[in-house]
Amino acid sequence: MAGTALALAAATLLGGCVVAPYRPPPPPRVYEQPSPPPPAYDEPTGDVEVQANEAPPPLPDYEQPPCPEEGYMWTPGYWAWGTGEYYWVPGTWVQPPRVGVLWTPGYWAFGGGVYAFHRGYWGPHIGYYGGVNYGYGYGGVGFAGGRWQGNRFAYNRAVNNVNVTVIHNTYNETVVNNVTVNRVSYNGGPGGTRANWTPQERAAAREQHVQATQMQHEHVQEAIRNPALAARINGGHPAIAATPRPAAFNAPGIIGARGAATPPAGASRTPGQPGQQNGGQRFPGQTGQPGQAGQPGQAGQQNGAQRFQGQPGQRGQPGQAGQPGQAGQPGQAGQPGQAGQPGQAGQPGQRGQPGQPNGFVRTPGQPTGAARQAQPPAGQQGATKPPTAQKPQRPNPNDEKKKGERDK
Repeated sequence: MAGTALALAAATLLGGCVVAPYRPPPPPRVYEQPSPPPPAYDEPTGDVEVQANEAPPPLPDYEQPPCPEEGYMWTPGYWAWGTGEYYWVPGTWVQPPRVGVLWTPGYWAFGGGVYAFHRGYWGPHIGYYGGVNYGYGYGGVGFAGGRWQGNRFAYNRAVNNVNVTVIHNTYNETVVNNVTVNRVSYNGGPGGTRANWTPQERAAAREQHVQATQMQHEHVQEAIRNPALAARINGGHPAIAATPRPAAFNAPGIIGARGAATPPAGASRTPGQPGQQNGGQRFPGQTGQPGQAGQPGQAGQQNGAQRFQGQPGQRGQPGQAGQPGQAGQPGQAGQPGQAGQPGQAGQPGQRGQPGQPNGFVRTPGQPTGAARQAQPPAGQQGATKPPTAQKPQRPNPNDEKKKGERDK
């Protein structure tokens, strides 16, 4: 009886319990470091060459000289900073350091209150150059002036000046420039370009680069040694804006900027340069005398006129050179090249010859006071002075009376 009661009590207790299902313990937590986000690309700062507190001048307007021979590549000109001022480094054709590389030009960019120049480089692709429109294939983004075809560089005739009789590896591809055409020479800051980096330019910046060649460095050094290339001298219009080869600043084929002063010897004029005839050349010493090649320094002469020593302005009086008494005659100086005024003998200034009246010239070997009469003044040569008319005399009454007495 007692055992039955115990069994019933146990059953009652067990009926009120709920058994939870079996759950295995969770595995130990393992920390996994998340993959880092792609790094934000910063503009490289190691390529900054120099800084300035003032903006560079606008790019000058100039023509591209013809490519000298196959294998040369165009590098545009730019304003560089040295000796406390801006000076122009002319654009030029150079040989690349190796096959397959292209030139990314340097550029100025404003940041942190200063203008920094980022140097150019050679690389397999064109990188960022500030959106500056250098022209001739460099429209601000990329390069349309040519491309490598195997081991040879092909030139785009649409944007490059190439002579197809000399260079045969060319093509003609029209370039549509979506960049505003202006002369701004820097990025950022007041009035600068607003171009940002493209993905292609970011990738090109990470590629292996080759620095400027030795000839390019010599080209820059030659520019900084030339005072005429300083912006304060040329007013932003350098007389040497481009050269056919690097460091060839006195060679034939030099191109001057539009509005530039007289280029050096061998320079070719670009359209719009004042003081030069179309296709002409100007040389030192010929300022204001276009076309007088071979007569440098003959200031004060009319075009084509020749001046002989001892005969200033006395055209048409040969043989008077060296006549004593005429040397250093005051009053004739300052009348060089006055063709059409022959017979200036007797002009003021020949006074002062002792013992000679005005209008006489002493000849060699004659004593003082003995002279021959000089040529008549201009406009009176060949003219004979008419004789002076004699005034009729009134009859004398005494003479008439005497005559009457004789007649008687």
